[in-house]
Amino acid sequence: MSLSLVLAATALLPGCGVLPGGDEEQRTITVWFMKDSASADFIKRFTEDFEQQHGDIDLEIRIQEWTGIGDKVKAALKAEDGPDVIEVGNTQVAQYVDEGGLHDLTLESARDLGMKDWLPGLAEPGRYNGSQYGVPWYAANRVVIYNKDLFAQAGIEQPPKTRAQWLTDTQRLNSGGNQGIYLAGQDWYTLSGFIWDEGGDLAKETNGVWRGSLHSPAALRGMEFYRQLQALGSGPRDADEEHPPQAGVFARGDVAQIVAVPGTVRAIEEKNPKLKGKLGYFPIPGKTAGKPGAVFTGGSDLVVRGKTGDRKGAVAVIEALAGKKWQTELARTMNYVPNKTTLASAVSDEPGVAAMAAGAARGRATPASPKWAAVEADNPIKAYMSKVLGGGEAAVEAGVASRRITKELDVSGP
Repeated sequence: MSLSLVLAATALLPGCGVLPGGDEEQRTITVWFMKDSASADFIKRFTEDFEQQHGDIDLEIRIQEWTGIGDKVKAALKAEDGPDVIEVGNTQVAQYVDEGGLHDLTLESARDLGMKDWLPGLAEPGRYNGSQYGVPWYAANRVVIYNKDLFAQAGIEQPPKTRAQWLTDTQRLNSGGNQGIYLAGQDWYTLSGFIWDEGGDLAKETNGVWRGSLHSPAALRGMEFYRQLQALGSGPRDADEEHPPQAGVFARGDVAQIVAVPGTVRAIEEKNPKLKGKLGYFPIPGKTAGKPGAVFTGGSDLVVRGKTGDRKGAVAVIEALAGKKWQTELARTMNYVPNKTTLASAVSDEPGVAAMAAGAARGRATPASPKWAAVEADNPIKAYMSKVLGGGEAAVEAGVASRRITKELDVSGP
């Protein structure tokens, strides 16, 4: 699932033909990129470089819209003709594997692509039944965006590094008519990070059977921290971060913190130009100062269609896109987190992206069940959060939500 980022628009760019070298037959590799994932300039530069390095391959890049992409990809996987390489949301890989339409890339991942250094939030959802089908391409995740002036007024010189300090600082900020933090009651991605920090999960798999696990002691501890933090602001209990859009709330200037992707700052500054230069970023604090909190990692993986007529050429494209050179270029061009923890230095001079990269090292994704999309369609986690924030008994409400999740993930169901 991709996070909503304010990024440069892309356009459809046909591959630039190159004469074949030697006696090798010229081939065309078709690649589907999602709209706004990469700039037109990046695609142009990559295409020219790749075709120069692989004289017998022409690239045909086609840009796809996110709306309706699931059905479009499923149809492409079954068709005789279709794309060779497809960019997919990192949490979508399992459902496409379940359709039986992707190549197993485990060997290439271990031998050629340095999978041991991949971001866990991209690598884990790209793995299914022990095999690697999705190769991490880029990541983005939430950080804390804060108002430097309000921090200074409260006498807070450095952003907090632990959850305990975060609560203390937010209490200090929540005074004089200001909100210490604006946190909507149904921001379940942020809650997920707190649950993972405690050693819990949204659902667990045992012997091929998925069961909701919001009622576990660890998950309940994560919900309790969320409840304490959310109470230090005036975020609605029965709505998510887009209702109303939290960028607009923060732009008023009386909110000290929000949890969002760094690209949200652009929308904030457009609404209130007076805040330019006054906003900062820090990773979501963890339980200890030694490492930041766990975060939901959004972004994309690259997959090879099972019916491709040129597996070798498709893998060559992925190896280039996922390699150091073009990972660095993409991260710097688009303000993404590179696919490997070892490449984090490529974005160290961009404060917002650097904060993302720190959190991404401990990133996670939603349960790798092919039916997880059904959970999100009528999300019981949101209802659970609202009930607890409204005074409901957490253990009871968590049990109700867990049972609903289990029912949705039951592969034997209709």
